[in-house]
Amino acid sequence: MNAPAHPLARGGAAAPRDDAAAWDAYVDAHPLATPFHSRAWCEAITRATGHPCHLVTARGADGALTGILPLHHVRSPLFGQALVGSGFAVDGGILADDPAAAATLADSAAALAQSLGVPSVELRGGPLPDGEGWACEDGVYAGFARDLAADDEAELLAIPRKQRAEVRKALADDLTVTTGRDAAERRDHYRIYATSVRNLGTPVFPAALFGAVLDGFGDAADILTVRQNGRAVASVLSLYWRGAVMPYWGGGLAEARALRANECMYFALMRHARNRGCTRFDFGRSKLGTGPFAYKKNWGFEPRPLVYARWLAPGESPRDTNPNSAKYRLQVDLWKKLPLWAANRIGPLIARGLG
Repeated sequence: MNAPAHPLARGGAAAPRDDAAAWDAYVDAHPLATPFHSRAWCEAITRATGHPCHLVTARGADGALTGILPLHHVRSPLFGQALVGSGFAVDGGILADDPAAAATLADSAAALAQSLGVPSVELRGGPLPDGEGWACEDGVYAGFARDLAADDEAELLAIPRKQRAEVRKALADDLTVTTGRDAAERRDHYRIYATSVRNLGTPVFPAALFGAVLDGFGDAADILTVRQNGRAVASVLSLYWRGAVMPYWGGGLAEARALRANECMYFALMRHARNRGCTRFDFGRSKLGTGPFAYKKNWGFEPRPLVYARWLAPGESPRDTNPNSAKYRLQVDLWKKLPLWAANRIGPLIARGLG
């Protein structure tokens, strides 16, 4: 029997010591846990953005945890507010021992939203609630993941012929690769990522977000950067979780395409991850019908439809944070023309509200 769920930790950057131990232990033991359920992720998001984290829990008759649901209270004057499970993540959502615990968490998440005056709860992954006010959202995103091959040559052969040729050309080019977590790697990564997203017409996340995740995950996160004559041209920040590498925040400068720097980067990451003992490459999610979706398919990754869930208070409409929405077409076009210094100053103030 599951006791009613309740918030275990609210606000702040860290859970109380006893609660932290229970949180860590539950995530460590659950086979379906993702890095986005972890205390390291949730506390990093709060430190970097100021969005408080509410960990809703379900417990058995003996008081032991039977489910958790981390929710960041994301607030933005532009995009409104929502409880997001979990913030800035592509997965997460309800993590429970059984359907009863999952239902308890969903009901309590909606109750928490009502008590806080928040109109929406957004869950990215996990069991899909079917209670009052909940709806599933599909046909928007797909995930891409596959096993890593045994060595470089086998990895090349796993890539479809046309893309394989591009990777071979990239490997033959005069490009070098560095990995690390130091200040220089962080600085180069942020410069490249900020330039890349500005060119796409979207605001960049705060630099503090990347630093907080790197610091929170320690050796389970790093940066890989591709350089031409010592100058960084493409870079990716990756997470490592239970034998999988997850390239999470990556980008390239305008010249990266002609240099095939992205091909070099992702193949080098496969090698780097294999050397770390990883056996799986999780290429993350992409919106259907977009360039990144097609790019990942070109590498031989098969799309897996992702279904998310959203609870809405009566009479409320969902947040619209999709940069491909017609609502933001003019803003996206204007953003692409901003000087980088301006985009980097204004962007984090906007992007921290996307969650």
